[in-house]
Amino acid sequence: MSQKKEIKKAPAQSFNFDDNWEDLLENKEFVKTFLSDVLGDYISKQRWYGGKASTMKYIELSEYFRIQQFGEVYYGLILEVNFVEAFYQHYFLPIAFVTDEDFAHKDRILPISIHGNKGFIIDATNLESFRKLVFERILTALPKDTTKVQYHKSHLLNNVSYESSRFMGLEQSNTSLVYNDKYVLKFFRRIYADKNPDYEMSRFLSEKKDFKNTPVYLGSINIVDSDDVNITIGLMQEMVPNEGDAWDYMLKELHKVFCNIEYKQIKIDSLPSTELFQRLTIRDIPPQIIDWAGLNIFTKIKTLAKRTAEMHIALGSEFEETAFTPTHFNDDYTVWLKNRMLYQFQNRLNTIENNLNKLDGLALDLANEFLDKKNLIRKRFITFDWTKLKGERIRVHGDYHLGQVLVKDDDFYILDFEGEPESTIRDRKVKQPPLKDVAGLFRSFHYAIYATILNNIEQHYKAPQEELFKAGEILYRYLTGLFLGTYVTETQNANLNLGYNQERIFILKYCLLEKAVYELGYELNSRPKWAVIPLKGISNIINH
Repeated sequence: MSQKKEIKKAPAQSFNFDDNWEDLLENKEFVKTFLSDVLGDYISKQRWYGGKASTMKYIELSEYFRIQQFGEVYYGLILEVNFVEAFYQHYFLPIAFVTDEDFAHKDRILPISIHGNKGFIIDATNLESFRKLVFERILTALPKDTTKVQYHKSHLLNNVSYESSRFMGLEQSNTSLVYNDKYVLKFFRRIYADKNPDYEMSRFLSEKKDFKNTPVYLGSINIVDSDDVNITIGLMQEMVPNEGDAWDYMLKELHKVFCNIEYKQIKIDSLPSTELFQRLTIRDIPPQIIDWAGLNIFTKIKTLAKRTAEMHIALGSEFEETAFTPTHFNDDYTVWLKNRMLYQFQNRLNTIENNLNKLDGLALDLANEFLDKKNLIRKRFITFDWTKLKGERIRVHGDYHLGQVLVKDDDFYILDFEGEPESTIRDRKVKQPPLKDVAGLFRSFHYAIYATILNNIEQHYKAPQEELFKAGEILYRYLTGLFLGTYVTETQNANLNLGYNQERIFILKYCLLEKAVYELGYELNSRPKWAVIPLKGISNIINH
């Protein structure tokens, strides 16, 4: 069914077709016109399009299907975008035909005329009638759907009818619709030939484990493609009323902490420090630190550690569904991990060597240290001896940071289980040590501390940057120590096997190094001023 067309300039005229809308996708001339660079132009402007750094060559229609109810028909398209750099990506685009001259100016893809009716092909999510139809298809889903487009409804979604729908707001990689101000339907835009991990994890945590601190799974839309592969295109969840995400919350809290240095006349040089990765309780935090930072930030970290532990306990307590049963370290995992790490490390090494001229001061010193110690870092990645590891691997969040956590009252809700954007869908489903998520969060704490300093130093803080970085590193040790103390106690009480203490620290450092090296490429390419953050993280670990 795959049809392809080299991108050619299609004039901005209206094309005439005599087919019925229901049969339009069977018309090769229409498909050829639609796949012209009019579509390329449209897609490349969308926020959800992930190929902006590459050169589009042509677009193929690899799959299409009807999204319909009671004779009302829309089309779902799976588009294969091929790049000059010899790779491709798949995107989901639902389309509709509208004749209203004043409707959806920004989302018009192609002006056409059907049976003399002039109008436009648009992204169907703009139409309330489409949004309503999709919602109703989920509400009326049969327990066993064996058709090409499979709607699923959770047993938790009862006595509901359509009232309203709207866009959730600016999103990056997906499009989220809010229904009845209570439910969120996320349409995945970039799609993969498999079930989306966000769908799998949300459904598993909600339906099987009754994990309370994630949006409740309510329904989904999957399609079965021509190769009989099940592809997730939509996920519906409960909307969690919230006060924003934990990243913004943390920045506000940390700003108060750094303002306190001047306000409370804190002498940074006399602040007591602690060993990195020491397990702490709140009682272990010295009074001077509590006086400086306040108790609130520590009680919140403790709650977040508890919720993270509960998520991992739920993910590690499955013994029937093989996609979620815990497993041990083995040779296959080690080979996979080393290959992945060495490829990524080499890539970041090249990026640093090519971007040294963008760095100065501490960032330049740290970058030179990174280059001087590159063989040591490479060796760290290679010396992963699984035979000494006794802990378990489980399905993990995979892209866990403060931006993936919502704040509600004094609690936290974890969302977005899609996994690391640079990883393949298969890699995202590999069982990993749970401490990989903990490392992701620790890197996020580190980022939040440095971002607070870098964003406010000119207007709000009097102390020199070097001194603030020093205070930030001390605070980082207490935040991560308290998190680790709480998290390890919770997981051990529930018999989730993280291994012995030395093993936990080895895994944590390995994952922190992996994460910081991953971040480094992003910062050097997009905002070199911030490269100091992952470089400092790498320095901390290699010198620990």
